[in-house]
Amino acid sequence: MAPLQNALISVAVVVLAAGRSSRMERSGHKLLARFRGVTLVRLAALAATGCESGSVVMVTGYRGTDIEAEIAGLELSVVRNFHYADGMASSIVLGVRRAADFDPDGIMIMLADMPLLKTKDLVTLIGAFRTSSAKAIVRAACDGVPGNPVIFPRSAFAALQGLRGDNGARAIISQSALDVIDVEIGVSAKMDIDTTEQLFAFGAQPEAD
Repeated sequence: MAPLQNALISVAVVVLAAGRSSRMERSGHKLLARFRGVTLVRLAALAATGCESGSVVMVTGYRGTDIEAEIAGLELSVVRNFHYADGMASSIVLGVRRAADFDPDGIMIMLADMPLLKTKDLVTLIGAFRTSSAKAIVRAACDGVPGNPVIFPRSAFAALQGLRGDNGARAIISQSALDVIDVEIGVSAKMDIDTTEQLFAFGAQPEAD
């Protein structure tokens, strides 16, 4: 496909920010922890809105009002998942449904608790998806180990909207007949925040402080 045609391939980004982070309740909501003065959820939103995406959808849920206040003023759509306790799949379904309204060629599923992800990482993934002519699943990797985010082509949208329970999209990747392209982006592909200890290791200030 010619470079001009590649540039016309659009990718919507769905940022998952609905979970409760129950393992960190003593230190507040992890997405409201601050890294150099910026909350984790806003860092994710800034990375997503800064890349070559046609649209960004943020899925909120637990403490949705507080989360949405942190991303106010950014060019993105918000969808509130009132059933976030049902598991990650419910957020993916809502996000993909909203993102599909923009008629993208691909949808990137991105977690909001990965502080090392930068706009350049997302641009690299989108570039690989365009090179595949929007036909392959493109997955971030670190030293050959699969991570996040992941871009799914249009042919996988129906499967994403059929997810149930607390499962992410791994089954779709493993069971699909689509080609899977792993793209090295370094440690940012695997580093997420799950514990208070990790927050401190990153030099972050937990919400409760």
